[in-house]
Amino acid sequence: MSERDRLRLSFDRVVDAYERARPQYAPDALAWLAVRLPLRRVLDLGAGTGKLTRQLVALGADVVAVEPGNEMRAMLQRVLPGVEAHAGSAEAIPLPDESVDAVTAAQAFHWFRTGEALAEIHRVLRPGGGFALLWNQLNQDDPLLGAVDDLLRPRDPARRSRWREHYDSRRFGPLEERAFYEVRPMSADQLAAWVASTSRVITAPTEEQVEIDREVRRLAAAHDKTVAIRTYVVVAERLV
Repeated sequence: MSERDRLRLSFDRVVDAYERARPQYAPDALAWLAVRLPLRRVLDLGAGTGKLTRQLVALGADVVAVEPGNEMRAMLQRVLPGVEAHAGSAEAIPLPDESVDAVTAAQAFHWFRTGEALAEIHRVLRPGGGFALLWNQLNQDDPLLGAVDDLLRPRDPARRSRWREHYDSRRFGPLEERAFYEVRPMSADQLAAWVASTSRVITAPTEEQVEIDREVRRLAAAHDKTVAIRTYVVVAERLV
């Protein structure tokens, strides 16, 4: 198993915290996707515990979820028993050619091997379809989330792929990018659990995890109990 695969499968170790603490994606972002893409038959790729999957279902989409982590996928199947779910990866999608109208990847695309993943996404998309990449980010414009991001940034080993350098403009059109914001309450416990479910913390030594948890709670105590979460979205259409 490669180092990247080991890291992207590390979320199986914190599946309960991931499901409990990861915030939903901004409703305005989902509304925009419903306009930009044909959300009929949708592949949610690297679906995790189904955080985005359930929002797509709520929009009326027929969703098939693909997730490599056994524990993450098991949680998705418990939470969303009516959703079709498969083991698989972005580089080897277990679906037939031209079988979906849209592909989504939330908190996941930076873990994919870009060239292989885009080739597979193109293969399973029908003509007229497209993909959407979503990330909930520690918004630097929010005082509390910005402080937490500053805390974690030096601990990030910069292992995420620079996927834009490998973007396949032969198969997909120009990237369209938007940011959406949702203000929501967040307790110190919720924020600490969200931080604990990130790869930067999961893979840290135990003593460092304890130190991060303590500092996140200290920061939360000094700020308001609401945060503005930033959902960043990238969309592109499949070229014929």
